[in-house]
Amino acid sequence: MHSRSNLLSLAVFFVGLMSYAQSEKPVTPKSYIAYKTSSEIVIDGDGADKAWEKASWTTPFVDIEGVETPKYKTQVKMLWDDKYYYILAKMEEPHVWANLKQRDTIIFYNNDFEVFIDPDNDTHNYYELEINALNTAWDLFINKPYREKNTVLNDWNIDGLKSAVKVDGTLNNASDTDKGWTLEIAIPWSVYKTSYFDNIVPKDKFWRVNFSRVNWQHSVVDGKYERKKDSEGKFLPEYNWVWSPMGVINMHEPEKWAYVYFSSKESEDTFTISQDEKVKWELYTLFRAQKRYFDKNKSWAKSMQSISSKNIVVDGKTLKPILENHLTGFNISVKSPFSNKTLIIKEDGKIITNE
Repeated sequence: MHSRSNLLSLAVFFVGLMSYAQSEKPVTPKSYIAYKTSSEIVIDGDGADKAWEKASWTTPFVDIEGVETPKYKTQVKMLWDDKYYYILAKMEEPHVWANLKQRDTIIFYNNDFEVFIDPDNDTHNYYELEINALNTAWDLFINKPYREKNTVLNDWNIDGLKSAVKVDGTLNNASDTDKGWTLEIAIPWSVYKTSYFDNIVPKDKFWRVNFSRVNWQHSVVDGKYERKKDSEGKFLPEYNWVWSPMGVINMHEPEKWAYVYFSSKESEDTFTISQDEKVKWELYTLFRAQKRYFDKNKSWAKSMQSISSKNIVVDGKTLKPILENHLTGFNISVKSPFSNKTLIIKEDGKIITNE
């Protein structure tokens, strides 16, 4: 852990340990096809390269719980080649400001754009990148979601990261009204890992990805922007706007992130979320029910009936999950009726697939 570990822990706590008694709105992850590009992309924040013309915008961001329409519009495009994962974000914002200039400071104390990536779709060993309108980056490696006892590597860096910001207006000028800002990013595949000796470039594969935008109400003090405070001097809560809704104010539930399929084609491909992925969604529902049971009873449930009293059906097929307790926790397993693979979720939320 970085020497600022205590500060980091406090900073991420608001998206960290969430009570499993908290109600969550059911969500269906979004999906996107990122096409391969053979054309050069210059990372200048402009987004004017011809390659981007072939990429479609995502649906506009929603608030993190999936309830309200954000005040300002945000959309993203994605492309890739053999070296980089390209992301283009366009954000409406009438007051573009930022004051954090040192890398790996707590960037979401400014308005920012955030990228979350889980390459192997097991909710463990995932990556986060935050960038503000000054193009200051904060990059993190997280070994487990905050609901578990985890380790956050604040000194992990995306070596070779390219990013650039272009402001449609004037940065940090409180006397005028802006239109927004555009952020262009190129992340080298080489910084990611799934397993040793694995070819990390996800050609014709999907990764779990989500994007978040933090936006604060502001005040102008002595001509400078500041986060707005209430009558007691406390900062007002931030807005959290995301591409694929989480159903709860917590970005760190990777099982809810969207599916980005990296097509080897340059256009006109299709991608469908597999039925086994839907089986995994149901396993996570049982996982959360087991966590709630533990919160209430201080012990794990020993039978499926204690955490789920109804049949679990996916695309017309009834699942038959099995709950097994062991010394350090539990396993919930189910044989997929679609692939005959056995899918297992552990007490720390990690998914294991047995062929």
